[in-house]
Amino acid sequence: MRFSSKPHFQNTKILIYHMALLPAENIFPIIFLLLTTFSVSKAELHAHYYDQTCPQLEKLISETVLKASKHDPKVPARVLRMFFHDCFIRGCDASILMDSTANNQAEKDGPPNISVRSFYVIDEAKAKIESACPRTVSCADIIAISARDVVAMSGGPYWNVLKGRKDGRVSKASDTINLPAPTFNVSQLIQSFAKRGLTVKDLATLSGGHTLGFSHCSSFEARLRNFSSLHDTDPSMNAEFALDLRKKCPKPNHNHNAGQFLDSTASVFDNDYYKQLLAGKGVFFSDQSLVGDHRTKWFVEAFAKDQGLFFKEFTASMLKLGNLRGSRNGEVRVNCRMAN
Repeated sequence: MRFSSKPHFQNTKILIYHMALLPAENIFPIIFLLLTTFSVSKAELHAHYYDQTCPQLEKLISETVLKASKHDPKVPARVLRMFFHDCFIRGCDASILMDSTANNQAEKDGPPNISVRSFYVIDEAKAKIESACPRTVSCADIIAISARDVVAMSGGPYWNVLKGRKDGRVSKASDTINLPAPTFNVSQLIQSFAKRGLTVKDLATLSGGHTLGFSHCSSFEARLRNFSSLHDTDPSMNAEFALDLRKKCPKPNHNHNAGQFLDSTASVFDNDYYKQLLAGKGVFFSDQSLVGDHRTKWFVEAFAKDQGLFFKEFTASMLKLGNLRGSRNGEVRVNCRMAN
């Protein structure tokens, strides 16, 4: 959100005028209030935050992300997931980038983040930015811009990323237990998103980020065998699809790279994910559950029918997710992997 500075400036002039009429002992508290007001205003995110201090920022990031994606097609899905997982823990503060130390296991080494990887993309972008604009651009903003870029370059929508985040100083692997799991049902998902101020619509929309990506068998194999006392496989899953996944994920499975793409056009950002859900071909239980619950099913149907609507809502939800704030006492890290 960005507030106009003009009314704020006019109010400040009026305040200064009245200060001149006050006794000296009353002026200091007002000066403190004035400085605090400027501090809060300056902390607001906006699209033009670096226009004067680092105008080449977005070009440097997009070039880095594009080059990495051409070299490794898994990069777009990993970077988008990185953004989700970062914002869901302590707000969008780049805590997911920090390395573990002898005394602390960091977020990136928590079980849900083991497969995120591609942190080197952010490192490379940060190195270029530090060379051009030292100690100016936060790692959190680099992740947010990179996430937008991987969506756009994969055929999805483009939006103006709001900037001005600060990097956190804390990162704990134990906090990753708060990430929504692929085994969650809709009620659990709604509760998880609501804790971050995100709605049911945001849940259904941001789940569409799974249009990019791949999952290893470990995240969905519980649906394939001994699912319940009544069903060997998850009955919400298309029977032929379940049989195909059982072949790809045998028991025992000695291929640790085995798995399944999350939709049939996994390198393209589109609405195919929602079409697959309606066909019973959601890979994760959490994804397929969106169809089985009246609170989310109509979003799935609407997005499957209208890709433009999905793109519009995805943009709005990404901006909302990106507004989840970390610590107000953050910093701009010089090295994204450690606090200054």
